Amino acid sequence: MVRHSFFCRKRGVFGPVYVSVGFYDNTLTYGRCRDAPPVYGKHVRCAFVLLPRLIFPFFKLGILSTLTTLIMHERLLPASPNWYCSRCCDVSSGGLLGFGAKNFIYLIDVSVATCSTQGLLVGHKGLVSGVSFCQDVMQSHICASASVDGVVLFWDTNTRSLLRERAAHQSAISALHWSPLDKNLVVSGDEKGIVVCHWYNTGDTTSFFPEPRSIICLTCSPHNWNTVAVGYKDGMIALIDVSKKGEVTRRLRGHDDDIHSLVWSPLADEDALHLRAEAGDASNGASAGEEKDCYLASGSKDQTVRIWSTATGKGVSTLKLPFVKRRGSAVDPTLKERLWLNLHWPKGQPARLVSSCFSGELLMWDLTRTGKQRWTLFGSSSEGQNHSRIVFNTAGFALPDGRQLLVSTSLDREVKCWDLADLECRWTLPTLGGFVYSSAFSPVASGCLALGVGDNMIRVWNTLSAHNPYDARCFWQGIKSKVTALAWHPKREGTLAFGTDDGKVGIYEVFSSKPPHISSSYHKKTVYSLAWGPPLPPMSFGAAAAEGKASHSLYSCAGEGVILQHQPTDLSGDACDVDKLIRQTNDIKHKLSPHTDLSWKPDGKVVAIGNEDGCIDIYRAPSLKLVCSIQQHHKVINALRWHPEDNAPPELHGLLASGSCNAVVYVHDLRRLIENPPENPSVLTEPYRRLCGHTNKITGLAWSPHHNARLASASYDGTAQVWDVEQEAALCNYRGHVGYLLSVHWSPVDPDVIWTGGKDFTVQEWRVSKQEFTLPPKGKKMVDLKEKAKQKKKSKKSTDAASPEVNGEHATNGQGAPDPAEEDVGSTGSPVAPPAPQRKFAPGAKSKDKQAFADSTALKRKKARSVLPLSTSMDHRPKEDLLQDCLTLASITHNAAPPAGCVAGQGEHVHLGLFSDRAALHRMFRAEEEAHVEGGHVESAVYLRLWSGDLEGALRLAAEKGELSDHLMAVAPAAGYAVWSDAVQRYVKQLCLQEQHVKAAAYLLAIHRVDQAVQLLHSHKLYREAIALAKARLPAEDPVLKELYTSWAVTLEKDGHFSAAAKCYIAAGASFDAAKAIARKNDVTSLRTAARLASAAGEVALAESLALRCAKDSAAAQDWVAAQEVLSSHRGLLVHRLHLSVAELLCASLADVLPEAGGGLGHAWAAPGSSGILERVRHVWTQHLGVSPADSDAARGHLGALLVELQNVESPPHSASLPFTQVLLCLSRHVARGVLSWLLDDSGTLAKELWLAAARLRDAADFRLSAALLGILAAALEEVDRNVDREARAAADGLRAWAAYHRLYQLWWRRRPADDGDGLRAEGSPEEGGESQLSGELDVSSLLSDAHAAWQAERRATEDLQKRLGLMVAQHGRNTRASGDQEQPTEAGGQPKETFLSLTSEMAKHQMQLAAIPDTIKLYPRPDVAECCLVLLHLGSLVPECPRREAKDLLRRYGTHPTLSKACRPFLS
Repeated sequence: MVRHSFFCRKRGVFGPVYVSVGFYDNTLTYGRCRDAPPVYGKHVRCAFVLLPRLIFPFFKLGILSTLTTLIMHERLLPASPNWYCSRCCDVSSGGLLGFGAKNFIYLIDVSVATCSTQGLLVGHKGLVSGVSFCQDVMQSHICASASVDGVVLFWDTNTRSLLRERAAHQSAISALHWSPLDKNLVVSGDEKGIVVCHWYNTGDTTSFFPEPRSIICLTCSPHNWNTVAVGYKDGMIALIDVSKKGEVTRRLRGHDDDIHSLVWSPLADEDALHLRAEAGDASNGASAGEEKDCYLASGSKDQTVRIWSTATGKGVSTLKLPFVKRRGSAVDPTLKERLWLNLHWPKGQPARLVSSCFSGELLMWDLTRTGKQRWTLFGSSSEGQNHSRIVFNTAGFALPDGRQLLVSTSLDREVKCWDLADLECRWTLPTLGGFVYSSAFSPVASGCLALGVGDNMIRVWNTLSAHNPYDARCFWQGIKSKVTALAWHPKREGTLAFGTDDGKVGIYEVFSSKPPHISSSYHKKTVYSLAWGPPLPPMSFGAAAAEGKASHSLYSCAGEGVILQHQPTDLSGDACDVDKLIRQTNDIKHKLSPHTDLSWKPDGKVVAIGNEDGCIDIYRAPSLKLVCSIQQHHKVINALRWHPEDNAPPELHGLLASGSCNAVVYVHDLRRLIENPPENPSVLTEPYRRLCGHTNKITGLAWSPHHNARLASASYDGTAQVWDVEQEAALCNYRGHVGYLLSVHWSPVDPDVIWTGGKDFTVQEWRVSKQEFTLPPKGKKMVDLKEKAKQKKKSKKSTDAASPEVNGEHATNGQGAPDPAEEDVGSTGSPVAPPAPQRKFAPGAKSKDKQAFADSTALKRKKARSVLPLSTSMDHRPKEDLLQDCLTLASITHNAAPPAGCVAGQGEHVHLGLFSDRAALHRMFRAEEEAHVEGGHVESAVYLRLWSGDLEGALRLAAEKGELSDHLMAVAPAAGYAVWSDAVQRYVKQLCLQEQHVKAAAYLLAIHRVDQAVQLLHSHKLYREAIALAKARLPAEDPVLKELYTSWAVTLEKDGHFSAAAKCYIAAGASFDAAKAIARKNDVTSLRTAARLASAAGEVALAESLALRCAKDSAAAQDWVAAQEVLSSHRGLLVHRLHLSVAELLCASLADVLPEAGGGLGHAWAAPGSSGILERVRHVWTQHLGVSPADSDAARGHLGALLVELQNVESPPHSASLPFTQVLLCLSRHVARGVLSWLLDDSGTLAKELWLAAARLRDAADFRLSAALLGILAAALEEVDRNVDREARAAADGLRAWAAYHRLYQLWWRRRPADDGDGLRAEGSPEEGGESQLSGELDVSSLLSDAHAAWQAERRATEDLQKRLGLMVAQHGRNTRASGDQEQPTEAGGQPKETFLSLTSEMAKHQMQLAAIPDTIKLYPRPDVAECCLVLLHLGSLVPECPRREAKDLLRRYGTHPTLSKACRPFLS
């Protein structure tokens, strides 16, 4: 990248184009830079005289990259491997690790020392549940993968391409293995128990159903190609023969829970291990016959490892997992529930077996030993080598030297590599389990990168570690939500502030083991951004004198739109709302727009605050006095960044980059406003630079700390873009992520490296110089994806019952990834969850209709439920029992002795309560009520209480069961006011749960709770109803009304209903906010309405700002009448009316040349006339716009004030991206300034302003437009006095030269059809009348300037010297890399070879000559004189003899450059 640059000026089509010459990777490149300083000679800094002085500056500036640049490869932190899968990672025989993460497969190159990410396989739509490589040497680059959507894919890992796709499963695949013996056999199993054999060479598949059980794992035998061991969820293991249609040869029973892992012994002979069958184990099935006997190990959730003999079908050994107590911690009692037991049997080592344990430990079991201590702990030599949570997968492979490595993946989101020789961890690869929301490099500890991730953790990565390229630490204490914002302290090493999704703000000391300090002031919503800045009142009071006060405060901005200032030394204290200080300092009465981002200028003097309405406010510290407001964006501001000030020229210190949801990056130059702040806040509507290219909203920005005005941006379009801000040029585009990006940061040590993170759970390091794309892909890619996702969601609702489930949730949609608005913090779920029951559907629509008709008929005939079901059921007993009831009732009625234990209305005689006394009836009611409540028929129980006269009890029962009704509320007043009031409040809660809020409010009104009724409607966002009720029942001055209107307005504004929001603001007395809300629509009609509204409310500054925006948009659409109309109602905008009138006159003058330029709706006074532009402007201003002639001191003073005001109006810089109307408005502003100066009798300023107006045409794409406008401006020079100063004369002569330059080319093109085939005519070609015709059309004397020709020749020579210097330095670098020896000057062909010393000496001479050229030549350049001479000579006899002779003379003196000598040769020979 550019470490140093030279500035020179190169002739373009119009005007000087400054060229920045810099070294990129030892090569010389050129880039345009329009704002280089005018004095060229002071900015070439490479004039070294001595060789030792040569090496040090270039070494320091990084040109000799072989001496200074560390060799850094692109790195990537991948997404976390999927959890709860039996084989989700595997290693090829060549050392390539593949693991499934979400619906991707990451490929990692594994070695003893380190690892590197090689690529990504994208193709699965569901979560990847299995990965397996082919073990054949010739096919080791091919792997198979399976996912929960039932698809098996075959990949070529060399080309990262998909080879085959197989969809033989109907359920989620839970196990996959490529046979180690047969290079064409891949076996997979799913949750339904289906086993499928995939034949890679033929593409055939065969399905078996050996057992009706859910499969968790399976493994192919390394000794018999047709034998597959399958582990099931209920603890059974089946050995099947795939050559016999999946016949079960043995069933191994002994485990009591899920089988997590199965591995075969590496040796086929069971005699290698002298293990005896365990007592009590019977044979599990028939003999395998002719198959080779082999041991099989199984790991289960029952915490045991069993070794099985496949010859006898018996278990020969059982290993019980030990509880390994870690140093300084106790054994967690919940470990048993979280266990996943994975096994690995190393090749060639039948007596050693690797297993996982409870807390992430790995154990090496010695199967030949007996007793308790049969295992050895991995990584026991030092603390922290083992995983901290359970291990899911292990995969091993052998190095060429015979050593074996083991790779493990875990719940702690780390991938570790172990050496099985000494059981030590060789390296650790951290992975990420969530979106990368934020990233930040420490300004103190270089290369220390902090990552805020959606898995509730912070990673701090030492990217410059020499021994470990992935040296990262995790911080999780005190964090219970996604980490969405990070900010390093600018001075204190290791102090890192973080913000979370739940509104928490804290500070970590990353170099200590202490938990973080958490602020006691929580945000209500997600923390968007954090920033360190100088303390503001009240925290800054006495900060300089008080000991212990922090030099920086922490500022946090969150989703509710509030910025809080935290005191880092006292986070337990209350944070201060910055809005209070803003309101107090700026005397603001209206509502402030919610804030979305903030950024402190590096010097701490100014802070930029972005708002939800797209406005950016610039405040001066410490009082937060508003300096200016930038109204360029009209959507939510997502990112703000100030240009760094270290090693940057002062003219760049005021650059502020901003990004919002409108996909355009704007850069604003605020240096002048910051250094000389105005008395009243100014409004900026034009950016300094406009960077267009992204197709979706901007999410992150980062300035390069190594280059001037170089910016990186991250976007929702899934790409990162690097910009040259000065040139408005796109340098490169990075497309390595899958999904949108959320963070971007430039490396602080390598100018060619950028780090990005996003939705795909990855952080990626990439080099700018290696990108092949320049701009993001065209089209609305993300919008199309969202539309497809919506369609799939709609189709999913109709097939919801038939979709598979993963961990109780439906499987992912066609995209296979989480919804953009949500993410799974737990990485992924288990693909082995129990299957969901399938619904049975009717065979056809006809049968459905019949069934529906039958059901409706049955409902009509169905009787109402009985209120007394118990007593009714007693009447359906046998006849003998019914007769006995009569006798029992008679004995009770006639006071005879009833049977023992007989109580009417109770127990077996409950039904007799209906025929006995009232006490018996009440007993029967109680029994019936209990039965109703138990059966869920609360309504019937309530009726019984009503019948018994217990109205209060009925209401209480209905309230407890949530069965209150309108009928009960109607009878409730009979129980008294207190009971009725209590019942109403209970009924209101019930109605709210049933989402009947309006009805609930009506009941609150019945008990005179108007405030509660309004609050209820407000809390459930029924604003219209709440306002209607409040206006009808509350006093007009009640503050609740204003709160309701304001809350409704905020909601409407967020939903885009700006007109309705404005009405709410007006009703609340906030007309300022109403006008801003309408203006957010940003169309002409809305802006005009907003301006009128602000004017009616007395908000003069806002009204003028909105009217000016509306006028500019109308002028851009060439609706000049509307533009003048909206400005005419504001006296303070007269100068803008003058400006637009000039633009209209110029536009109308171009109607003949460019018809589309003269379109639009204009005034009658703008019709083209015979007088010049100056006279026409003066006529319009005096006759139609009320400008008085300068015939009095008052009139002159008024004109002077208008001129000063117009000079203070910000003008956008030169830009190639500006449309025609914007170019016209820019140059007309200069013309208006010139006319005002002319009216004040200052023709010198008129000449300079006309020159500046012409300079705006430098990047105009239409040559006809430039020629016509230059002709108009040149004609206006007739009013310039001849007695003006030297600089004004130079400006006028330069403008005439450029007008002549364009007419020269117009003449050439007009003559081309009659010329030779190449369009050029040689000197001496005859044409009658040509000489006199040319002399009447063109004045060539202004084109043939000897002084400008000399200056241009010096610049060409300097450029050539710079190129040769760059080539020499590049060659030196190549020679140094190749041999390490410096190249010595040699002689070739008798000529001494150029040396760096000779070239720099020659460069110094040219610099001195350039410095001696007058400044007017440089400030007001003319067209390339050599180019004009060649065109004149090509025109031949059309040009008079005298100019041709002068042109030849100039070419002889200044056309010696190699690029010109060839073109000059035909004319000078």
